[in-house]
Amino acid sequence: MTASKNVLVCQNRTCRKQGAAAVLASFESHAPDDVAVTGSSCLGQCGNGPMVLVTPEEVWYCHVRPEEVPVVVERHLQGGKPVKAMLYPKFHPQSLK
Repeated sequence: MTASKNVLVCQNRTCRKQGAAAVLASFESHAPDDVAVTGSSCLGQCGNGPMVLVTPEEVWYCHVRPEEVPVVVERHLQGGKPVKAMLYPKFHPQSLK
């Protein structure tokens, strides 16, 4: 079965210091079967992590905490609607309006 979405969780140095390993573990335990979860190398947004990128839609989440993962899974990965309050404003400036 091919994944419908991919969740990349940065595991580079800065994001790891900010708790990215726990965020990755939370996605791995909560994600639906049709979603691939991968620990990634640096996503180039150091200091705003842990960073999470959902593809193919190119939806970026910043400062993700493990306890927020079930909300992202339910609303975005299963419901198809990104969690506006968690979007990275650099790439999703409309979320601030």
